[in-house]
Amino acid sequence: MPHAADLLVALGSALLICGLLARIGGRYGVPTIPLYMVAGLVFGPFTPGLVLVPEPHDLDLVAKLGLVFLLFYLGLEFTLDKLTSGGRKLLSAATIYLVLNVGGGLVYGFALGWGVADAFVIAGIVGISSTAIVTKVIVENRRLSNPETKVILGIAVLEDIFLAFYLALLQPVLGGAGNAQEALVGIAGAFTFLIALFAIARYGTRLVSRLISVPDEEIVVVVFVGLAIAMAGLAELLGVSDAIGAFMVGLILGATTRAGRLRQLTHPLRDAFGAVFFFHFGLSIHPDDVVSVAPQVASAVVMTVLLATIAGVIAARLHGFGRVEAAAIGFTVLTRGEFSLILAALATGAGLDPRIGALAAGYVLILAVIGPLAAGQLRFSSRLIPARLVGPAAERPPPPSLDLKVGTSSLYQLGAELLQVHVTPGSLLHGVHIAELRLPPGTTPALLVRDGETSPLQATSQLRTGDVFLIFTRPELQEEAERRLRAVHRAGRLAAWQGETGR
Repeated sequence: MPHAADLLVALGSALLICGLLARIGGRYGVPTIPLYMVAGLVFGPFTPGLVLVPEPHDLDLVAKLGLVFLLFYLGLEFTLDKLTSGGRKLLSAATIYLVLNVGGGLVYGFALGWGVADAFVIAGIVGISSTAIVTKVIVENRRLSNPETKVILGIAVLEDIFLAFYLALLQPVLGGAGNAQEALVGIAGAFTFLIALFAIARYGTRLVSRLISVPDEEIVVVVFVGLAIAMAGLAELLGVSDAIGAFMVGLILGATTRAGRLRQLTHPLRDAFGAVFFFHFGLSIHPDDVVSVAPQVASAVVMTVLLATIAGVIAARLHGFGRVEAAAIGFTVLTRGEFSLILAALATGAGLDPRIGALAAGYVLILAVIGPLAAGQLRFSSRLIPARLVGPAAERPPPPSLDLKVGTSSLYQLGAELLQVHVTPGSLLHGVHIAELRLPPGTTPALLVRDGETSPLQATSQLRTGDVFLIFTRPELQEEAERRLRAVHRAGRLAAWQGETGR
């Protein structure tokens, strides 16, 4: 067991290297995901040179948290209504994708001739997308509001649900289940858990809202992080993907009134732990083993690109999209990642062909580079799809015409006054939430400036020493607003009990 100090240095160094590579790659439009994985490969135990983490298992827990926060954030972004409103067309597109890719993977596994059990494992390795990388690609390319994103998410969610069946059915192959009865019990437990979470997401949001309806952001962060991690662990204990457990918690909290604030608070957790997740993935890759199965890796990559593109075209035709949207669907779900590696590890532990691990490593790394690059450059990658295959995009209602005047104006002309407030050292405004200022009606908190960054003021915004914030008010309310601000400056939250002067 390495010393805790060694692990801290390794983890910190990994984050620094990932950050530097991402900064360099950002100048050239290179996605961060493959850069993080390449960093893990270069500084891992199987590559000559500097080794930051001699034992990849030392970062297992931190990497797992990365997966949890990536999926939790995705759940926050999309409500249950968005995921279930696609109807038959969305279900058809996701089913076609699974049939093409998992079915093609099964045929490919048998064609390799490594064994029947190996073929069933390979079907999952080459047939299931990486939900974590798909999430990251969507967020990085700012496509959360695009119409085709709902199709992509429908595919990802159906894949995760399919995994409950697939893993349970695979247990006899891997030696985990003694008979069919045990497999059926596992399937029943997993789906009972999923149905319970869907019911909470649909009917229990009011109760869940009470857990996070507090003004103190520290408490909110502690509560939602605890919920996401605990539910992910419980999901895995019940035979469901931990990813879908975290996603469902995000889905539940995303239906509450605090969803917008939760997204802001989750951003840094998602980015930091997500970087460790992809770095950890790179640590597990052994270059020599990958070279030995290079022909098999190349054929698997070509097959997957073709099948994913076909699935994207079919989904686009079902929804009336053009070839850009078809390329977005096909290339975004093209990536493979965490689940493929998990399957490879299970196969190795069960004594199946050891080449499966090397095949999965090389295959996943190549697609993790090709997929985000193609999905991020749709103007070019969409040209690989003949327009006649997709057909013309369905006509959509034109956006509303904008009839507005843009110009400059003084506050005097607008009939308003602007108050600029500095939270000076010693001021009891420090720690107070905007809602606790109890400003007179007709007074609007507008903008917060903190450390050179600006953000809109909300009722839950908490003031700190050094902040500057702006408030708009009507001229006749200016004196009353200033009096109230001075009272809170002198007495903080006790101003309500010490009079309007705060003394």
